[in-house]
Amino acid sequence: MSSANNKIIDASIIKDIGLAPAGHNKLTWVSQNMPVLNILREDFLKNQPLAGKTIVCCLHLEAKTGYLLQTLKAAGANVIGCASNPLSTQDDVVAALVDSGIIIYAVHGETPEQYHEFLNKALDWMPDAIIDDGADVISELHKNRPEQAQKIIGGCEETTTGIVRLRAMDRDQALVFPVMAVNDAYMKYLFDNRYGTGQSVWDGINRTTNLVVAGKTVVVAGYGWCGKGVSKRALGMGARIIVTEIDPIKANEAIMDGFEVMPMQEAARYGDIFITVTGNINVIRHEHFAVMKNNAILSNAGHFDVEVSKGDLYDMAVSTKVLKNNIEEFVMPDGRKLYLLAEGRLVNLAAGDGHPAEVMDLSFSLQALSLIHVIQNRSSLGNHVYNVPEKIDKKVALLKLKSSGIAIDELTTEQKEYLDSWDTNL
Repeated sequence: MSSANNKIIDASIIKDIGLAPAGHNKLTWVSQNMPVLNILREDFLKNQPLAGKTIVCCLHLEAKTGYLLQTLKAAGANVIGCASNPLSTQDDVVAALVDSGIIIYAVHGETPEQYHEFLNKALDWMPDAIIDDGADVISELHKNRPEQAQKIIGGCEETTTGIVRLRAMDRDQALVFPVMAVNDAYMKYLFDNRYGTGQSVWDGINRTTNLVVAGKTVVVAGYGWCGKGVSKRALGMGARIIVTEIDPIKANEAIMDGFEVMPMQEAARYGDIFITVTGNINVIRHEHFAVMKNNAILSNAGHFDVEVSKGDLYDMAVSTKVLKNNIEEFVMPDGRKLYLLAEGRLVNLAAGDGHPAEVMDLSFSLQALSLIHVIQNRSSLGNHVYNVPEKIDKKVALLKLKSSGIAIDELTTEQKEYLDSWDTNL
């Protein structure tokens, strides 16, 4: 283990700095599989685009996000990290981050009180910019630290849930600094949301339950990009898929993709495994639990722990028991047993390692470049939610191809002229 700055260790709140060697190994592994971020890191080391800036990152603190934090530090930033989810923190990784000079406030399994305490400790460092996952930090600034919020240059948001919250703030003219909607970039949602979620959710469910998926009925609540990915992977494992939706367009898309569509009240009777991916509250609740099969498995891959109503489960159950790590049993009055995975939190992170490194390489490259963009262009930006500029999206796409040794065609001069002209004679 390298010799960490004692001030960094003293300022941080983590489980055990002695876990750092294992965390360094994890960081080394993911860094070898994040080629786009590696290319950017080399450029950042030379040009120091974040020199003198303090950045607070509220993210799932595992190896891939850890490497993003190290990349921001390489760009010259003073980086402060806190957890966006109490169960996704990997204590060895945060120890390695502290050992490498990054202040962290995060412990796996932290209480709700600690969660808010750590978030505010991070904000006490008076950051210039924010990288958020769920918009909790940005919300805290606006609600409880309005004077500090006025001094923030800008921020980036990683998730669909966070973008929904921030766009609501934008509509109400409540935002006091610009935020980049990283989640809405093509190179984010087409890959992270679809392929990343599709693989990592089933990794979390399979390693937790150790049950066969083939032949089971899987109910997927929500058919956005995450729901598409989860459904596709379930189909590949031999499951029968039922999709529930509130959007008629997405419902038709699910039908065209070959899946059954019905309301949750009906689907609840058939499902063996339930996965919510909506970003909303109480998607599965009392009336649904009341008609479920014995041994139905409940999980969430949306955000926070509100999509499966734990309150209703506890109210309905005559007894509860934790059977093993990340599996809690709820016995209903009629003897049926329902099983909740990972406390209803993100099953792919609370019960797994999250998305594959190659996928998060794209998302975190977008994060880094978008953060630099909002800082360098603050004077021309209003207090709104902005889409990631097309040039950043395409830069990440081209760097990914380059790192894979793949070339693509370019338009010829003749083709460009044809596309630019409306008066072309064929």
